[in-house]
Amino acid sequence: MIAAMVATAFASVSLVMFVLWLVHLRIKNAGIVDIGWAGNFALIAIIYYLMGGGYETRKLLIAAMALLWSLRLTGYLFVRVVGHEEEGRYRQLRREWRGKNVDLRFLFFFLFQGVLNVVLALPLLLACVNPEPHLSIFEFVGFGLWAVALLGESLADRQLQKFKANPANKGKVCRVGLWKYSRHPNYFFEWLIWVAFFVFALPSPFGLTALVSPLLMSYFLFKVTGIPATEEQSLRSKGEAYREYQRSTSMFVPWFPKKSAETSQVKS
Repeated sequence: MIAAMVATAFASVSLVMFVLWLVHLRIKNAGIVDIGWAGNFALIAIIYYLMGGGYETRKLLIAAMALLWSLRLTGYLFVRVVGHEEEGRYRQLRREWRGKNVDLRFLFFFLFQGVLNVVLALPLLLACVNPEPHLSIFEFVGFGLWAVALLGESLADRQLQKFKANPANKGKVCRVGLWKYSRHPNYFFEWLIWVAFFVFALPSPFGLTALVSPLLMSYFLFKVTGIPATEEQSLRSKGEAYREYQRSTSMFVPWFPKKSAETSQVKS
């Protein structure tokens, strides 16, 4: 059963990513990969709920958690990406890959995101096959963490979206709301979502293996496509203003800014 669930999920998200890659060839905006990455978790949650033979209440709860988070993030990314210029980090990839089969490299990039979808969704899989007929304290704690993380991520995204929508803020660093306390509050709460899924899956058979999800998310946020790429692009576009932000503001975990922090918006 588990093998069939994983195979179905992998085939489904791979098809989604392949179609999005074809669309990206037409619109020349690789940012749609982010929409697919976020939306694929809703698809996987539905597949695991329908195919999993675990306790119905547990399946319904974990599927609902994944669906709500996935659909909110997908909608936010859709508004941010569709109809807009390709994000700087993807333009940078195009420059780095120029003359090196760019389209084919992006195909592998898109499909790899689908692989990550399936691996990261391990907590959902474990919870959906757990037959234990009652919820444990870990599942209640996981749900509570998820609720906090969803609220925090939603708030951070909304604050940044509102800041960018104001033409007067062009060239400035966002220091409003949660962004005053962390340079990447959206990433922090994104990571906390996966911690919550791990805690929720912990009572399930082999639940400890779900630790791979927050660990893998940490790796990609800190070493690959998350914080490094975002900060490099911010330094290119905002220069000294962002360097001051780096000096004064916590990179990840929200914390009080250093006293030397500039309290006003700084132009590059």
